[in-house]
Amino acid sequence: MSDASIRSGRPSVRRLPLVAPLRLVRPSDMWFKPATSVVVATAVPDLALFAADRLDLVMYTMAGSLCALYGHNLPYARRARAVAGVVFAMAVGLAVSLVAASLTGSTPVLIAVGALLAAVQKTLCDATRIGPPGPVIFTFVTSAALFAPQHLGQVPGHLALCLAAGAVSWLVTVGPAAVRREGPERRATARALEAAASYAARPGHRTRHAAAAAVHAAWQTLLAAGRPTPVRRALERLLVHAEAALAHGAAGTAPAGADAYDPDRLRAWARRTRARGPVPTPPPATGADDELFGIDEKRAARRTGGRREARRALLRSLAPGSPLLPIGARVLLGCALAGYISQAAGVGRPYWAIVTAASLYQANVTLTWNRALQRTLGNLLGVLVFAAVLPFSRVSPLALIGCCLFFGFAAEALITRNYWLGSVAVTPMALLVLEFGGTHPAGELIGDRVLDTVIGAAVGLLAAMLVTNRRAAGRLEQALAATDRARAHAVHALAAPRTTTADLDAARRRLTGSLVELREADDTATGEWWQRALPQEQVLAAEQAGHRTLAATAKRRGLIAPAQENGAV
Repeated sequence: MSDASIRSGRPSVRRLPLVAPLRLVRPSDMWFKPATSVVVATAVPDLALFAADRLDLVMYTMAGSLCALYGHNLPYARRARAVAGVVFAMAVGLAVSLVAASLTGSTPVLIAVGALLAAVQKTLCDATRIGPPGPVIFTFVTSAALFAPQHLGQVPGHLALCLAAGAVSWLVTVGPAAVRREGPERRATARALEAAASYAARPGHRTRHAAAAAVHAAWQTLLAAGRPTPVRRALERLLVHAEAALAHGAAGTAPAGADAYDPDRLRAWARRTRARGPVPTPPPATGADDELFGIDEKRAARRTGGRREARRALLRSLAPGSPLLPIGARVLLGCALAGYISQAAGVGRPYWAIVTAASLYQANVTLTWNRALQRTLGNLLGVLVFAAVLPFSRVSPLALIGCCLFFGFAAEALITRNYWLGSVAVTPMALLVLEFGGTHPAGELIGDRVLDTVIGAAVGLLAAMLVTNRRAAGRLEQALAATDRARAHAVHALAAPRTTTADLDAARRRLTGSLVELREADDTATGEWWQRALPQEQVLAAEQAGHRTLAATAKRRGLIAPAQENGAV
């Protein structure tokens, strides 16, 4: 029986936490990648503009430089396309803002444009699953550009600066492929091994889901990486062992291969995989060669139909009835109201209220509340940091550039510990960028930022509570049905006497993916307000049955030793 408690009937309004959202966690294992990338991608155009004595144009190059924050969790082949798409999307959003700013000076109109852009950016980022830092960077750039003085004839030149800086970002994010081509795959495999080790050491509902998600993500990374190399083949063999350790725990049997699935051994493999040395060579696993052959077949199928399927998935995410659309409606309403209330409160350029509201919206109301707490605390502390460093930043242009680079690095170094800690660095950086266009009264900058933060957080959270997302429960029910179908398919593959290795592996991976999606849908729906009763007992039963079926497929494939069955397949 899982260690998770069965959650039955749920209240319409849930208790919101106060302390837990502010706790610090371990930093990401790759925090230094976006941190160093954004520093290099920002320093190059900033120093070029300094040499040309045109630091007033930093805002436009910054739009392209911030694209270096994206794609670091992707293999390089896919990262090249993803970051190019980010640069293109950034340029399109910036173009809309600059044209709007050049055509009208009406603050209400500009607020409406900013809110609409924020909603579109949020929806598209969620639909494409581009990953951190998500839509907030796009919204920050486009909202700031809306309130910058602009003439229509200047727009092409400013867009060219954005694209030039974006090209630098693309080179910075893709360039490491020349040194360590399989770096992202190695990190994904190491995470899977560590998650499998945690599950082997502490079997339970949470560790099992974390291990399944990490192994699934690692396989997807390797499939997206391109043609197999000796290193990638070695990583695939390690993933077979991580997968077998997960199946062993679900089946409650002793693993085949002595201590190959011992948590300490898995962690040792993870450390060596993440390091720069050769990938560790695990002992042979029964059935591994057949499984890798099945992976090659799936990789070939992905090359022929992968992009077509990705386009279909994107269109489904944007179609009527999608659970992403109510989130987009929350962004539109919250950003618009925050901007108008900020303007009514006397803020001349209320773009930060729009950005604050847009940054709050997560998958459900509970997570949005957490982000509101984190954002408010981080911004309020951040303005104090800004007040302390402002005199130094005004010593010289190079001092200003240095401060921005420092806070850009610090933001990425700290934000994976907790969002509020990263916001302490983001806030002074965002305020210092305004200094490139000319000095502003410190009291006015700080006062407007504090007011915009409070208004944006309060109004944004109110919009999240008012705009219901009942489709979250529908998504959970769809995920539950998909899991049942995937499990039935796997059971049929197990029972069929002539099932091929490739067919069995395809059924297992389909079931794994559906279980990961089911857990994500359940977590999202559970944190949402105003939901109908959720099928928690069915979800728990489906997860238990699904993992038992995964263990049965692993036994059939010889990845774990046969043993007395613990329940039905």
